[in-house]
Amino acid sequence: MHEWALAESVITAVVDEIRLNNIRKVTKVDVKVGELQQIDIEIFRFALENVMKAYELVLDSDAVRIEIEKNILRCEVCGKTWSFDDASCRPGEDEAEAIHFIPEIAHVYIRCPECSSPDFEIVKGRGVWIEAIEGEH
Repeated sequence: MHEWALAESVITAVVDEIRLNNIRKVTKVDVKVGELQQIDIEIFRFALENVMKAYELVLDSDAVRIEIEKNILRCEVCGKTWSFDDASCRPGEDEAEAIHFIPEIAHVYIRCPECSSPDFEIVKGRGVWIEAIEGEH
């Protein structure tokens, strides 16, 4: 599953950061997930926990915090800014599944609610990244 690959990438980056900065104990890892990733957060959390075990990374269960970043889209033609919160812009179930695997494909399914252009910029809500890692040296 997509969530497992993302979890492994996150934990690999955390382990690299621990080694690079001689962190003895990690106390907090903040992970942001863009809404366009359309991932199942519970599966992602489960995958993170299991990948941490595989890497022998011991963290308290509340040390890893996952936050969803809402999407913001901006039309390149008319300048309109919108998000999926606008019900008329929300992709259907099949489209959401396609976007889950390839976020760039959103341009095929989503149109500007103002001018119907498929030419828009994803301003926010895409990708998975580590916002912060805190620990003791």
